[in-house]
Amino acid sequence: MSEVVIITDAAALQIKDMMKQNEEEGTFLRVSVNGGGCTGLSYGMGFDHEKKDDDIEDIQHDLTILVDKESAPILQGTKIDYKQSLMGGGFTIDNPNAIASCGCGSSFRTAKVAGTPENC
Repeated sequence: MSEVVIITDAAALQIKDMMKQNEEEGTFLRVSVNGGGCTGLSYGMGFDHEKKDDDIEDIQHDLTILVDKESAPILQGTKIDYKQSLMGGGFTIDNPNAIASCGCGSSFRTAKVAGTPENC
């Protein structure tokens, strides 16, 4: 299987910087999908100290990325980038599987998975 998520150079630099700032160097980067958000699904991204048996593991930019098998089909081909602007910086997520998203950009649904929409 090819990479489930693609981490850009800019995102990798920001993630490594965050790991250093939070004394999380050497941990895994976990990318997941959770129920919720105004469109039904929301993205999760954080540091994890443990790899689970059902995780798909990938190494990009010297970062070990973990995605659980349930989230993998929903995230397949997703590109995570980091953009800097006059208003500050932030991660952007481009998921080719999302058919609808909300204005905040962090909630979405796919053709096969509607999730559990919540009121904004």
